[in-house]
Amino acid sequence: MTSESEVPAWFRAAIAVRPDHRDAEANGARVHYRAWGTPGDPGLVLLHGGGAHSGWWDHLGPALAGAHRVVAPDLTGHGDSAHKPAYPRMQWCDDVAAVIAAEGFDRPVIVGHSMGGWISIFTGVRYPSLLASLIVLDSPLGSPPPEESALRRRLAPTRVYPTLDAALTRFRTVPEQPGSLPYVIDHVARESLREVDGGWTWKFDPMVFSDRSPHRDLLLELTVPATFVRSENGLVSPQMARTLSHQHPLGMPIVELAAAGHHAMLDQPLALLATLRTVLGDSASAS
Repeated sequence: MTSESEVPAWFRAAIAVRPDHRDAEANGARVHYRAWGTPGDPGLVLLHGGGAHSGWWDHLGPALAGAHRVVAPDLTGHGDSAHKPAYPRMQWCDDVAAVIAAEGFDRPVIVGHSMGGWISIFTGVRYPSLLASLIVLDSPLGSPPPEESALRRRLAPTRVYPTLDAALTRFRTVPEQPGSLPYVIDHVARESLREVDGGWTWKFDPMVFSDRSPHRDLLLELTVPATFVRSENGLVSPQMARTLSHQHPLGMPIVELAAAGHHAMLDQPLALLATLRTVLGDSASAS
């Protein structure tokens, strides 16, 4: 646990801005999402990675809301959204489209991290007229997202821990990232848990990681402009990033995020924030 004196002022201020908690519906299932900013402002959709949730954006959403209406969905099977018998990726696109419709967005920008990067591109392929552009964060698009491979082995019901503190000590990212900021990890871990009979357990449904296969040629079908943000210490090599860039029919600019691991919002959140603001400024001027 992080002491209050170790938490910087910028983080305390960000977390103090409580999001609106709202619901949409897709394919008969509830899709929970967090929202910051003024309704009617240009839309920005933040997509989490596999096994994660909308709370991974709690310390960045308020800072991005000055120029945007920012929403962060819990994809079904994650966070506070409904669990379902199965999770086809294309139905996660419907989750995103439902949130866009609920907010009345006119061609928002989607930011997708890891598995969320896959889903952002699926959404762009399936619903190109809904979107202005995409920003993909360190998603290895030529292979399944890393959290899918690791967490697929946990298809048994998630473990119940007797106390909240016991559960918090078991929180891990996939891949593990030793340089993550402890106060960010503490917040994200707490938002990852729900109370059940007998203790606490993780919010995500283990079945979200069943029956996955990569779609290596997905970028070839994308007509929505996209930018790829590569973490220096992440999962995408410079060569892989160049290959992905050339696969996009429009070309996909690559932005390097120095000193960041795969989960940049956990170890380099301010650098990620500055990068997103810069790319969003470019997107706004080009649209």
